[in-house]
Amino acid sequence: MPRNRVDIAIVGGGLVGASLACALAPLIERHGLRVAVIEAAPLNDAQAATFQPSFDARASAIAQGSRRHFERLGVWATMAERATPIRQIHVSERGRFGATRLTADEFDLDALGYVIPNAWMGQVLHAALGALPLTWHCPARVDDIVPITDGHRLTLSDGACLEAGLTVLADGGRSGLKERLGIASQAQPYEQHALIANVEVGRDHGGVAYERFSSQGPMALLPMAGRRMALVWTHASERREDALAWSDDVCLRRLQDAFGDRLGRFRRIGRRDAYPLSLVTANEPVRPHLAVLGNAAHALHPVAGQGFNLALRGVMDLVATLEDGLSRGQAPGGAGLLGEFENRRAADRRNVIRFSDGLIRLFGIEHAAFSHLRAAGLVGLNIVSPLRRTLARRAMGLER
Repeated sequence: MPRNRVDIAIVGGGLVGASLACALAPLIERHGLRVAVIEAAPLNDAQAATFQPSFDARASAIAQGSRRHFERLGVWATMAERATPIRQIHVSERGRFGATRLTADEFDLDALGYVIPNAWMGQVLHAALGALPLTWHCPARVDDIVPITDGHRLTLSDGACLEAGLTVLADGGRSGLKERLGIASQAQPYEQHALIANVEVGRDHGGVAYERFSSQGPMALLPMAGRRMALVWTHASERREDALAWSDDVCLRRLQDAFGDRLGRFRRIGRRDAYPLSLVTANEPVRPHLAVLGNAAHALHPVAGQGFNLALRGVMDLVATLEDGLSRGQAPGGAGLLGEFENRRAADRRNVIRFSDGLIRLFGIEHAAFSHLRAAGLVGLNIVSPLRRTLARRAMGLER
């Protein structure tokens, strides 16, 4: 079987892998890097002139810092065509006095973040990749991966065999490659499932994103085009089947009871999916000639909306580290270079995990004294401006 040598093999052509390939464009141009992308799922036509999102199209919350990264990649102007700005974030606890509100105006920003359909982000990124001299293997999966002296040998289902100086696992951890290489992960189950759906509300959401905590688990409602909102609603794991079995009318009624009337009546709910929630972190995010990015490296609770934003910062830090190394004559994949990358990432990853996990666990404590303290804390955040600014800028990816 003929073997092709590449400098970088990206396993996974989803949002994280495609963002990485786009970010590598200047290095491909300046240093002639050979880059291959391997994606198991067939991709839609990235050059399609039209985009028809369905009511059920899933979306992600993009922080202000991520917008700036997409601007550097040259894709934000197009991506923004389908972006709904988050102009205010409202955080509260059900049944308790006290809430905190963060507004874009107080930070002199046009938005705290944006909600964008995942399919649109993918289409924009893949269209940008169409202009780059990349090698695409799609649909194809990695059937085998073996460490060699100067990288890894990847045997693909499409018959290709690649030797890569740096292999990046950006496949969400679904392929099992991480485990096949002996990279273990730490998993802390939350004993919760996330119910994901789009809903239609009776009042104009005004660009407000809601985070509401309750004894059953946190709920997030993110603004989308029109009167649609993206719902993330957590339930105890033992209630998963019940929640999926509800009729639309029953689900809307229970959602109304849980959230209240701030958005008017919930009028419609789309397809519902549910998946278990755990905090998962890879023990070895880097090895010589190997880097693990995105959900393959860390899976967070979705209610804080930090997962993809953390992954995108990892993408940009990896590219910056590779650029520094290339300027010193170092090829991608060297142990020292990837050690520098991990040093850049460790503190940011640790802080985000501590913030998101701590938030879930704090609001999960069912005790009257803690409830009063939480309420006081939410009110206090409206008063203590320096603390507000620090927490908000970190959540927006503008500080680490």
